[in-house]
Amino acid sequence: MPPKEPTLQQTSWYAIYVHSRAEKKVHAELTRKGIESFLPLQRKLRQWSDRKKWVEMPLISGYVFVHISRKLYDIVLQTDNVMQYVRFEGKAAVIRDKDIETLKRMLGQSDMEVEITMEELLPGTQVEIISGPMMGFRGELISFHGNNKVALRIPPLGFTVMVASPSSNLTVVRE
Repeated sequence: MPPKEPTLQQTSWYAIYVHSRAEKKVHAELTRKGIESFLPLQRKLRQWSDRKKWVEMPLISGYVFVHISRKLYDIVLQTDNVMQYVRFEGKAAVIRDKDIETLKRMLGQSDMEVEITMEELLPGTQVEIISGPMMGFRGELISFHGNNKVALRIPPLGFTVMVASPSSNLTVVRE
């Protein structure tokens, strides 16, 4: 069930679509305007023909998150390279605070690789990570590219966040 529609003064998280490769520019412009935004970045090693270099890449290509009241809704849309809000049932999708906090927490873990996929995952065994930096997170265990990964869904976006975790760090959740 999606979160309730916020009032004019209440702030909520929203996801916005931005032009390709403009995520960092949009994030910087929104920050300059005094609008709280979140751009999940991940360091990746990129190879060119003559060198390798570590670069910060958006975790979710084409998306930036904003924490605003309805009063700032149009100001965000008027920002260069912003296309539109992510919609759910015809309205801008409200992202739960805990989903943004989960993303921030996952990205804060330097020894875990985080991957985003649009692939619909079939229901599997519910598991909890019992050790390591992600201890306490629950999700759905899947087999993906030969590795065990915990999948955590972010409902309004339709994304699945997958975190690599050795099977020895997992336990089956019995409720």
